[in-house]
Amino acid sequence: MMHRSCVCLLAVVPLLVAAQAPAQEEGASALAPPPQTHWTTTEKIGRGAGPVDAAKLAAAPSDTSSWLHFSGNYQGWRHSPIATLTPESVPRLRLSWMFQTGISGQLEASPIVYDGVLYLTSAMNRLFAIDAVTGALRWRYDHQNPGDLRICCGPANRGPAIAGDLILMATLDARLVALNRLTGEIVWNVAIGDYTKGTSATSAPLVVKDLAIIGVGGGEFGVRGYFDAYEVATGKRRFRHYTVPAAGEPGAETWAGESYKTGGAPPWTIGAYDEVTDTLFWTSGNPGPDWNGDERAGDNLYSDSVLAVDPSTGKRKWHFQFTPHDVWDYDGNSELYLVDIERNGERVPAIAQANRNGYFYLLDRRDGRFLGATQYVDQLNWGTIDARGRPVVNPKALPQEEPTERVCPGLAGGHQGSYAGAYSPATGLAYVPVIESCMQFRKDLAIHIEGVPFFGGEPVPIDGVEGKSYGHLSAIDVATGKVAWKYRDPHPMMAGVLSTAGGVVITGNASGFILAFDAKTGREVWRFSTGSGLRSHPIAYQLDGRTFVAVGSGGGGIVQEIAGSPSILPQGSALLVFELPPGG
Repeated sequence: MMHRSCVCLLAVVPLLVAAQAPAQEEGASALAPPPQTHWTTTEKIGRGAGPVDAAKLAAAPSDTSSWLHFSGNYQGWRHSPIATLTPESVPRLRLSWMFQTGISGQLEASPIVYDGVLYLTSAMNRLFAIDAVTGALRWRYDHQNPGDLRICCGPANRGPAIAGDLILMATLDARLVALNRLTGEIVWNVAIGDYTKGTSATSAPLVVKDLAIIGVGGGEFGVRGYFDAYEVATGKRRFRHYTVPAAGEPGAETWAGESYKTGGAPPWTIGAYDEVTDTLFWTSGNPGPDWNGDERAGDNLYSDSVLAVDPSTGKRKWHFQFTPHDVWDYDGNSELYLVDIERNGERVPAIAQANRNGYFYLLDRRDGRFLGATQYVDQLNWGTIDARGRPVVNPKALPQEEPTERVCPGLAGGHQGSYAGAYSPATGLAYVPVIESCMQFRKDLAIHIEGVPFFGGEPVPIDGVEGKSYGHLSAIDVATGKVAWKYRDPHPMMAGVLSTAGGVVITGNASGFILAFDAKTGREVWRFSTGSGLRSHPIAYQLDGRTFVAVGSGGGGIVQEIAGSPSILPQGSALLVFELPPGG
């Protein structure tokens, strides 16, 4: 007998949107003017640095006064060249200023810093321009999302992008908005999809040359996944790359019948870019429906994959699929690290990824050739990886109508794309925040109705409910896949990471603490209580001879709730900016 509940995720979706709606003050008149949602400025802000051109984006983050990409650089490293942030100096960090977003929970952003201004996004698509030294607010834009959003996993936004004199933000109602970085005025605002069908966008765009590239979410609604490239100057779309083939296209044969029409595979995270080969790398999410694969027999290309494409045309060069015919919602959407490794005496340009399925992959980025996969999670029983990189699935781990098998990892991973680890070229280690929360998977009826969640089942979060889930930050040698050190936390770790040239790693936990570790040994050197769980991405910058570290505090979201987190903490949303004292 098929179950018809799917309550674990579906029942929460409308609540997350409604919870962010501003409450009317007691006694407020229905005739009062609508609240202001956009504050521009005519005052001079910035320091006269001029537009951000392609050369500055390519050189980032060598100029330590700036942080120009979500990942710091095109290679996806989240590594700062600041040498003054060391295991010895970081304990002396002192709070310099803080900023409240006014939106409760899920502050996942990685800020952009340029020309003395910090640009921050919050949940529900607020965008702020803040003086990076003093914390003074310069302009603000509250994007007005419709009241009937279709979003899977919460109203997060993971940060803006910068190009020329524009700040770009993707929105929950599937738009891409460009604002003047100095005034806050809207320059252009284009639709990248139809939100009523379930399309949304939550990640930062990646700017390559004259194009802003953004992927969409919506796989849980049966939306056909794609990522787009828009001309930065005009907002005109240059190309669209679909992650599920149409009839007659290569890969369509990996979908039974017409299941490709609701195939999902949303590429909702940010990609990476190799300037040497002029190749854009983007990842794709799970096929639809999530937990019932009966009607979509086959590998379901190009879901759960990394795609190498020409960044000027969107034409695919190669692909590698991590989890064919995914029925666990493992995705392929974790961040990519572009690294060079030694293999059999040869220098190999590679891609490393801690996949949500529990394996740390290494691929040749020239052609996608599989180089190896090693287990990085403590608990894994869904399958093994053969010599070709293809999974050998444990049949007991498949979703069932009446599940009894505890499957590891759970739907959250592992590690997943809503928070990014870091890579240090000095240590050769990737610093990966990990969830250990195994689940059961229930298979259910899968009926596609446009704009309605298309789950085909649900996860049963047994570890989260029973208090057995936990997390860790693992330092993984990218060349070998071996874990060099591991910090264990009482709760799943779901915050981003920053590494520094000074040899320190900064992240946070669900208990509300900012954490810092010695990058070589894993020794904890500092923690600071923020009062709300951490989901954000730390950055560092230097201005006026001073060194700053910015970390957002504000937990929450469906995945954190079902994976397991301390329910006692409020869901705040504040950016805390710390400064090293004079002399470090």
